[in-house]
Amino acid sequence: MKRNKFYLLAYALVVSLILAACQPQVVEVTRVVTETQVETVTEEVQVEVTRIVEGESVVETITEQVEVTRVVEVPVEGGGDGDGVSEFHAAWPYTPPPAGHYNSFVTDAINLGIYHHIMQPPLFFYLWDDQDWMPLAGESWDWADETTLRVLLPEGAVWSDGSDYTAQDVVDTFYIRLLLSSSEWDFISDVVAVDDYTVDFLLLEPSTTVPRRVLREANIRPSSTYGEYAQRVRDLVAEGLDSESDEWTALLQEFNEFRPDDMVVLGPYKIDQSSVTESQMVLNKNETSFMADWVNFDRIVNFNGETPDVTPLVLARQIDYATHGFPPATESQFISDGTRIIRGPLYTGPALYFNMDIHPFEVPEFRQALAYAIDRDENGFVSLADSGRRQVLMTGMADSVAESWLTDETKAALNHYDYDPAVAEEILTGLGFTRDGDGVWLDDTGARMEFELTAPAEFADWSAAAENTAEQLTDFGIATTFRGVNFQQHPVDVRAGEFEMAIRDWGAANPHPSFAFRTDFTSYNGAGGEATTAGAGMNWPLVQQTSQGELDLDALTTQSGQGGDEEAQREVVNAVALAYNELLPQIPLWERYGNNPVPQVRVTGWPVDGDPIYNNGPYGDPFVVVLLLNGTLQPAPQ
Repeated sequence: MKRNKFYLLAYALVVSLILAACQPQVVEVTRVVTETQVETVTEEVQVEVTRIVEGESVVETITEQVEVTRVVEVPVEGGGDGDGVSEFHAAWPYTPPPAGHYNSFVTDAINLGIYHHIMQPPLFFYLWDDQDWMPLAGESWDWADETTLRVLLPEGAVWSDGSDYTAQDVVDTFYIRLLLSSSEWDFISDVVAVDDYTVDFLLLEPSTTVPRRVLREANIRPSSTYGEYAQRVRDLVAEGLDSESDEWTALLQEFNEFRPDDMVVLGPYKIDQSSVTESQMVLNKNETSFMADWVNFDRIVNFNGETPDVTPLVLARQIDYATHGFPPATESQFISDGTRIIRGPLYTGPALYFNMDIHPFEVPEFRQALAYAIDRDENGFVSLADSGRRQVLMTGMADSVAESWLTDETKAALNHYDYDPAVAEEILTGLGFTRDGDGVWLDDTGARMEFELTAPAEFADWSAAAENTAEQLTDFGIATTFRGVNFQQHPVDVRAGEFEMAIRDWGAANPHPSFAFRTDFTSYNGAGGEATTAGAGMNWPLVQQTSQGELDLDALTTQSGQGGDEEAQREVVNAVALAYNELLPQIPLWERYGNNPVPQVRVTGWPVDGDPIYNNGPYGDPFVVVLLLNGTLQPAPQ
């Protein structure tokens, strides 16, 4: 009977194709440029049709006239506030004063995430498609020798407080980062001012990853604000003291409590402190910046809040660009209102993390079973629709990065963990697990498998992923309850080990896999290595038994980014990728692509979909900052 239904459906489909080929076609194409006026024009287009010729399907291309509906550019509000002042309206959460402050190195700083780069920029941005560097606080760089990376700075630049921008600012920035145990100091021995406009980074050994670590990952700060602390760090180093000493700990605590009166900036925008409220702030153009002529907007208005706060502002067209993870229903509403959606890869996304102190999370086979039990395609779709894309290779780095680093042999050996509850059940049964009378799994000690899963409540996409994961696991027989936690408190809880299962990030927006591995293994793990957590975290030992033998994943992660021989690094990367795929310290649910709304009311110039600049992603080397700084984005005509 099912086969007969199939043939009837197939026949109906063929008949419909034949009829379609004989009927006029109306194709609705919506291209949003701004708030809108619809026009309909007739164009000739080529259309593929299928005909049945002597019992066989034949595909032909014909030319037909079709009606095409477009949304054409009709600026309504223009690019300013009505007084001739052009504005770009952004959205990024911040903590307002008094808890929020202007020590941009430490927690609760008002640095506005990706928009920090237009105030205190790094030396360079990386352009992913070009595989080249965009000068920001640096002018150029090269290798003076195989262990000396030399950066030239722009001459004549000044900070917003009137002090000159020199090599000393760069040196002091990196000595503050040494105080904070930033990872580049695992690869460099010193940062030296050769002259006022030349800085040398002295490497411990050749490395292909140091350029990213020093050119992009560090935003440059002024010596006028931080120079005294930087000198005190150098004094401790000269005394032979390090982070294990009491003196170092005391200085670190003092610095964490340091609260400057202002954020002194080098870039083209500066926070107007008098404008900062609970809901928004203004960044005025910094006319003394050497970058002032690069940008086209007089000021940036930033709206505070996470997804629930920002959504009505986007719908009211009060925001020109937002990076929040909007749920599918909201995205559909944006689109129906004529708002364009830009999708760029983040090279990261939500993962299911485990507290390894809780049995049986420490058992790799159990984590593998859960990977089979979760339909990650469904999870990505209900969370972010087209912007939640399941990872296939499951290596802890984005599939697009893995493709360029892994050998065909490695890729063939990877387990994709395609959704298969039967395999999950087989694994658990093999571990000695059984089901209770109500279908809930009992572990090998007889304990019912009932757990709590937490996620940041304000992150709509991660919360949706957590809820769906909890539902799927519960349906499979692992009773899981979801609880949302304040987005600022959640990482604190996870790093402290105060969780059972949690949704946190995997991977990294970086073209070198070592950065992704570092996130996966240490960002929420206090069990060894370069842990950035203040507590036990997931408490997963970094020395692990694998099918390749015993591996020190911390040492291998460091090794994967050391040296100047990329082929030698590739061998290590492949080994770590295989180990990750086998051990699954966390389960990457999907890679997030942006679903960034751009109403195009005040702002014009957004490149077309598919433009290579979007490969920079919304966060890593954020394309919106590139487009602001290179003058591509402009005020819409008034």
